[in-house]
Amino acid sequence: MRALLLALLLVFANLMPVAAQVLDFESLPDWGKDDHLAGLQSFQRTCDLLDQPDWQPICGLAAAVDANESAARAFFELLFRPVLLGSPPALFTGYYEPVLQGSAVRTSRFAYPIYRRPPELRDGVAWYDRATIERGILNGRGLEIAWLDDPVEVFFLHIQGSGRIQMTDGRVIRVGYAGRNGYAYRSIGSMLVQRGYMSQNQLSAESIRAWVRANPTMGAQILNQNPSYVFFRKLTNLTEDQGPIGAMGRSITPLRSVAVDPAFVPLGTPVWVEKEGADPLHQLMVAQDTGGAIKGAQRADIYYGTGHAAGLAAGAIKDSGRLIMLLPIDRAFAMLPNG
Repeated sequence: MRALLLALLLVFANLMPVAAQVLDFESLPDWGKDDHLAGLQSFQRTCDLLDQPDWQPICGLAAAVDANESAARAFFELLFRPVLLGSPPALFTGYYEPVLQGSAVRTSRFAYPIYRRPPELRDGVAWYDRATIERGILNGRGLEIAWLDDPVEVFFLHIQGSGRIQMTDGRVIRVGYAGRNGYAYRSIGSMLVQRGYMSQNQLSAESIRAWVRANPTMGAQILNQNPSYVFFRKLTNLTEDQGPIGAMGRSITPLRSVAVDPAFVPLGTPVWVEKEGADPLHQLMVAQDTGGAIKGAQRADIYYGTGHAAGLAAGAIKDSGRLIMLLPIDRAFAMLPNG
């Protein structure tokens, strides 16, 4: 956690050099129609982690804003300016918290483990790749958190980074991201398209699941082409109604939390999401998470919630639009050339 917070503070001072444009709120489609109070409440959950001088007074005011829509909207319009960083179109995808079936011990049905972080793993240093781990390099070390009944769901749990596991003894355990093996994520969907197994228009999380299950031998080989492997930890202090833990160490909120590339969008920053596509979404969110596949100033992953319905919605998202930061006024104008 200390490493995450240190990285958060360093990022604010070291945004990568990308063209920026300061906008006005009137230019944001549907800005006036959004639930700004919901956006403010998401912002309040992590604002105390932003201890730089220009954020401290804003976070103090955020905690004192009256809990009504007009006050929340005025808070953002008075203290922030929208900043477009980089060149649209953006790429928006979705993620969620799956609910899976599991066992504390291996059985004929529950044969696919998820592991806690090995003690020798070092962040940013390449370790064993996915294929090597799948061949059993960790067998016998007692690192298993649970055994699941579907290798495809194990793979997708790695992509989501968190989940709920309904155990055979009646317990429900929550697991969250604890680290990865140092390899960059490689898109399985892109490989399936490149090899001609499906078209770009057919691509979704559900279509990938279906293809791998229908082609188990080739499917396992394809999955292992993504060398990245994720390790987990048990989350013991979350209530049932709380979302999973994001990169800032706090619970994230459906359709109000978004994963970003912190090299461009500092964690904790309010963002205005203009997602187009079949189900357009123009909404105030907060950059409270990261992801291995989320790279660039105009790239974001929207958190859709928990369970099957959230998974269907998240898995169908691959849309263009704009990602716009809301920055304190002085910080916004300082990003302009000669600012």
